[in-house]
Amino acid sequence: MASKITWRKALVTFREYLLITLGLLLYTLAWSVFLLPNNLVGGGITGLGSIIQYSTGFNVAYSYVIINSILVLIAMKVLGGGFGAKTIYALLVTGLFLRFLPGLIPQEFISNFTADNGKLMCVIFAGAMVGLGIALTFTQGGSTGGTDIIALIICKYHRVSPGTVIGVLDLVIIASSMLIPNGASISEKLLVMLYGFVLTGVVNYTLDFALNGRRQSVQLMVFTDLYEVLTDRICNEIHRGVTLLDSQGGYSKHNGKLVLVIVKRTETSKILKLIKEVDPEAFVSLDNVSEVYGKGFEPMKKP
Repeated sequence: MASKITWRKALVTFREYLLITLGLLLYTLAWSVFLLPNNLVGGGITGLGSIIQYSTGFNVAYSYVIINSILVLIAMKVLGGGFGAKTIYALLVTGLFLRFLPGLIPQEFISNFTADNGKLMCVIFAGAMVGLGIALTFTQGGSTGGTDIIALIICKYHRVSPGTVIGVLDLVIIASSMLIPNGASISEKLLVMLYGFVLTGVVNYTLDFALNGRRQSVQLMVFTDLYEVLTDRICNEIHRGVTLLDSQGGYSKHNGKLVLVIVKRTETSKILKLIKEVDPEAFVSLDNVSEVYGKGFEPMKKP
């Protein structure tokens, strides 16, 4: 029995590291195929390393490993060593991928993607891949380190959110691309900086969607006199629970019921169609809900 449990844990661990590796592969492919060949920049330590590479020729892989190693050592001293093996693994694998992956990809393949699609499309493709890669790494307990570590250190001594710190750091790193001494005009450097901001936006959107999109739900409040019919149809056809709340019109003083229902985002069009069929004159308020726990949704998390 013990050996069976050990094998099961080993398989789970292997799967986690495999998915982390896949996420890091997506992350570094985005930089190797779309960003570095176009001399584009982004946020994070990789973005800082790319600026160093464009300015001095020092390979981004070396900058990434050196800077992150220093940050990890500082964090272990300041934060008490709260970084696990997965984070160290992710940092080392990313450094190796950044160093050797560009040499393994045929130049013709890279040229077809970068030259034929233009820089804007390259930024969009890269942002989606980077966001998906980071999300995949996060879900398995890994981390790409970098500005995340700086944010944790700053937040220990100052009352500010980590997201704000990371956003400001990315802004500063991307803006520093204006200092690259590559002979480009001011307008060209501004364009590169703007591409960097677009990249950050796409990365954040993809990351948020990948991590939370599956769990996102919609809360509807429906004001209708046909609440009994609507409640029956929602329960029988959508198979969702409904809460009826007493309501009163502020102007009309008309007493009625407010229909409150929460559904998965994918069910939104179905329930809106049903509401329109029951009462085309219904007043509907719709709000996004990031997380819902209970029967039919996500199980309650442990405290």
